[in-house]
Amino acid sequence: MKTYTSKKQTIWYDEALLEGSLEQIFDPEYWHASNKVIGAAQGRGTTWFVQTDRLPAALRHYRRGGLFGKLVKDRYWFTQWHKTRSCEEFHLLQLLVEAGVNVPKPIAARAKKHLLCYQADILTQKIEGAEDLVSILQKQPLGTDIYQRIGQQIRLLHNANVNHTDLNIHNILLDKENKVWIIDFDKCHQEPIRMESNVTVWQKSNLDRLLRSFQKELNKRGINWQQSSDWADLEFGYNQEVII
Repeated sequence: MKTYTSKKQTIWYDEALLEGSLEQIFDPEYWHASNKVIGAAQGRGTTWFVQTDRLPAALRHYRRGGLFGKLVKDRYWFTQWHKTRSCEEFHLLQLLVEAGVNVPKPIAARAKKHLLCYQADILTQKIEGAEDLVSILQKQPLGTDIYQRIGQQIRLLHNANVNHTDLNIHNILLDKENKVWIIDFDKCHQEPIRMESNVTVWQKSNLDRLLRSFQKELNKRGINWQQSSDWADLEFGYNQEVII
């Protein structure tokens, strides 16, 4: 991984996955002008899907949510470069890739300083042909093996001491080969390394949040999900010893 720093910005990037100008890759107009925009998704803002020279990627500009986000849309208080949200997410994804967790590869991230605040962007691998669990479960149920693999991926995540503070079924994807992916690590973090053999408070909190997400979408969208069997399969996968 490389770092480029100027007076007002810092960029972290993987030179093996990136070609072209570091300054331009965070500008959607650059990708439009190059005719390399392959899609978009709406959330707090627009996530642009672009075709880089090496792999399809997702370009996201960090935006605030909630009531405060209506006043300050995309600026954050600056303390240090390595504590910016883009830097933290970039390095967390790097750590998880190395730990064998199925997460998008981090390609590049940027923080731009404006007086006492900063703006941020990140470019990550786009998981081709993938859908989130909400979309899939609205159409069909999932088998025991898939729920067990979901549990195994969450266990790998926790084995790396990463606390996914927004683990829900919108952030778990299946690709065309039914490979399980976990996404959206903004504001997530690595917990201190401890030697507990039992599930810790933060790990249980992640699992409880995921269970509530299944229950919410069952009530809201009538997804094909049975708590008594499907959640038990996920827990079984989580509690297995995972070999990578």
